[in-house]
Amino acid sequence: MIAFERIKELAKKRGYSLTKLNDEAGLGTNSIYHWRTKTPSTASLKKVADVLGVSVDYLLGNTDEMHGNKKDNEPVDLDKVLSEEGMAMFDGQPLSDEYKKALLAMLKTMKGND
Repeated sequence: MIAFERIKELAKKRGYSLTKLNDEAGLGTNSIYHWRTKTPSTASLKKVADVLGVSVDYLLGNTDEMHGNKKDNEPVDLDKVLSEEGMAMFDGQPLSDEYKKALLAMLKTMKGND
């Protein structure tokens, strides 16, 4: 499977259109679509991998493990993840904006009850 096919499949699973993924990664207009026939740069692949939460090796087909480029022991700021536009997942499925807002409200309420 080439990188474009793997990116397209994973983007769909994560709730991204290729256009939105392209924008989230900060790439030039329709860059990902050009990867059907051109080899992407390593820097561009890394940007896409970071948005999708996988490694560049996974996108290139060098591994079937989807591990991200982030270290597992790095803390995650839930306020940031739930407040910003973008992907948050639970049980392998993207959370809707409504669920993210509800979780954020619940966490803020619980913090206020300390």
